[in-house]
Amino acid sequence: MFGVKKMVSEEKITLDYSPALGFIKPGELEHMAERLRRVHQVLHEKTGPGRDYLGWLEWPLLYDRDEFTRMKEAAERIQRQSEVLVVVGIGGSYLGARAGLEMLLPAPAGEASDRQGVQVLFAGHQLSPAYLARLLDYLRGKEFSLNVVSKSGTTTEPAVAFRFLRRLAEEKYGRSGAAERIYVTTDREKGALRRIAEDEGYERFVIPADVGGRYSVLTPVGMLPFAAAGIDIEAVMAGAAAAYQACSFPELEANECYQYAALRQIFYNRGKTVELLVSYEPALHYLAEWWKQLFGESEGKDGKGLFPAACDFTTDLHSLGQYIQDGRRLFFETVLRVENPGASLEIPRMEDDLDGLNYLAGRDLGFLNEQVLRGTVLAHLDGGVPNLILNIPALTPYYFGYLVYFFEKACAASAYLLGVNPFDQPGVEAYKQNVFALLGKAGYEEQGVALRKRLENMTEVTGK
Repeated sequence: MFGVKKMVSEEKITLDYSPALGFIKPGELEHMAERLRRVHQVLHEKTGPGRDYLGWLEWPLLYDRDEFTRMKEAAERIQRQSEVLVVVGIGGSYLGARAGLEMLLPAPAGEASDRQGVQVLFAGHQLSPAYLARLLDYLRGKEFSLNVVSKSGTTTEPAVAFRFLRRLAEEKYGRSGAAERIYVTTDREKGALRRIAEDEGYERFVIPADVGGRYSVLTPVGMLPFAAAGIDIEAVMAGAAAAYQACSFPELEANECYQYAALRQIFYNRGKTVELLVSYEPALHYLAEWWKQLFGESEGKDGKGLFPAACDFTTDLHSLGQYIQDGRRLFFETVLRVENPGASLEIPRMEDDLDGLNYLAGRDLGFLNEQVLRGTVLAHLDGGVPNLILNIPALTPYYFGYLVYFFEKACAASAYLLGVNPFDQPGVEAYKQNVFALLGKAGYEEQGVALRKRLENMTEVTGK
């Protein structure tokens, strides 16, 4: 894009770090090469922290083809039986699927389109009674199926939602009829959800034991919803396999995934503690949400880690743009630049030209979006914000798979550079323990008394 590292390919997503060169010292990136070579060795020899959760690393080559065939057959059955598929899950059990659906479907989520797949909606990713009540009302007038995604089956949000949805399905179709419309994606050997599926006769798909939730989008966790929605899951896996090959080199100069990880570490060491993932295409909004979980849960430990945030431009230029330009210098930006957005609109000429835009008449709207991107990058560079550019040729299943694998491997490498385990999330459990105690779950009674007393004391101090 900016001429120094312009590498655009029909088969690759490429990293352009030329806009950031003014923020790094000569040779500084090259000095990271030996550290990345050691990280590569730790990853591929599976000797680092979290080594039992590296099943995603070679998944694009070794995934279970028989299960994928069975998944496609289930997707065809869902399409015959249902208008809607409700995916029940939270965190990595839903974000990757939603990211792919939002990026790849030809119409905004929830709206009608001419695609052949079913509409995919989500539940179990929060505890809002208003949201779930509206969803249940909507489903009463639709033919629907359910895909429940959880390794354990006991995570509060999806487990509660599944109770409501399962009851609705059994009321509408009977117990045996509901069993034909409920699909479970869970652990192969253990967990409450697996037991329920066995007892009720639900078809099961496997979340591999060595793949954590936020790394699971290329498994049945994401692939069954994709297939039901009419997305080409073979193309998704082909893109992931291409990324596996492109990211397989231990040499820093040959591996743009590792270059991205190295640059993140350089900026972090300079006090740039917030990474903004920036997109100019609304279809990438939930890709950024998935990315936030991937990096936030993988790196945010032991008082370390970049804070992952996201912006939708140009929308957020009219809200957060002032702070990014002139606020505290905490940021660097990674810009997702889509070379071919998949649509073309010519800006019309108006006789009155009251808005003064006739100088753009005849130009494509995508051209305008690109110039805003370029101008914004330059302005933010002038404001002291380094920018990295990820060039994405198009919003297709192939490039979705490529992008997912690129970020997964970069995230693992980044966490190892920080000296933390990329595959655990001990901090996530803290709020859960408090909630169990406040709700009076067995075994948490003493903790519940202490927490309620603490809340009472806070109320006395504030008077509210």
